[in-house]
Amino acid sequence: MTKLIIGCGYLGLRVAQQWLNAGQLVAGVTRNTLRAEDLKQQGIQPVVADITQPSTLNRLPDAETLLFAVGYDAASGRSRREIYIDGLQAVLNALSSQVQRFILISSTGVYGQTDGQWVNEDSPCLPKSESAKALLEAENVLAASRYGPRAVILRLAGIYGPGRLLQRINDLLAGKAITAAKENFLNLIHVDDAAMIVAAAETRAIPPRTYIVADGHPARYQEYIAYLAKLIEAPNPQFVEPDPHQANQARRSTNKRLSNSRMLTELCVQLRYPTYQEGLDTVFASRTDGKM
Repeated sequence: MTKLIIGCGYLGLRVAQQWLNAGQLVAGVTRNTLRAEDLKQQGIQPVVADITQPSTLNRLPDAETLLFAVGYDAASGRSRREIYIDGLQAVLNALSSQVQRFILISSTGVYGQTDGQWVNEDSPCLPKSESAKALLEAENVLAASRYGPRAVILRLAGIYGPGRLLQRINDLLAGKAITAAKENFLNLIHVDDAAMIVAAAETRAIPPRTYIVADGHPARYQEYIAYLAKLIEAPNPQFVEPDPHQANQARRSTNKRLSNSRMLTELCVQLRYPTYQEGLDTVFASRTDGKM
């Protein structure tokens, strides 16, 4: 039976490759016809459709498993609500009843704790940013749908890996000050571990279930940046405290430590990169073309 991925981006493509390597049929939804050709070249059955245009979703293939891993693209001209909530609802309305496992990629941003406390799946959700609020509402939309009993929600910590370090690297090499509160924790998950966890959630989770997806080793954000600077042989970074008047302060004001105990125990996974040090070391050890 086909695996259907809506959101073939940084994470979705890696999940697709895992399923393809296992001999599964994989279909991927994209808005772009050129992108569709690229998916085809990778062995993915392309489906040209737009989740913000429900009329384009009438040809979604029957699938046993659906991964909804849509990221927000400001260039689309759509709001976060249109993408995360209305788009999800349109997909739910268009699906066949054959879907037995619906995996939704959400964010640990739904936890808005600010005092550095440990957080697990039973902790209260206190989203502060627009994205986190929309994602939490999307989770509720899925839970209330006919696919709610078949749903697995994966709340991802900050995802990193090849291609996701360039902005910080450029800032460090340029000697720019990095905005980072001294006491704030950073919670991460390497993209390859995240893809593995998606695959494990398909076969091992007993829905409905929600998991925090993180490496379980929170680090001070400034320590992470300092380690990155050392790897690229940049000057020792200078830090400035966040400006409370900045528009993105809602995200930066959260401060928590994420427990991954449920994920490890129930999904029976062993992370390849249990701390950011292993993850960053591998990124830099494997690069051969100068890209990061």
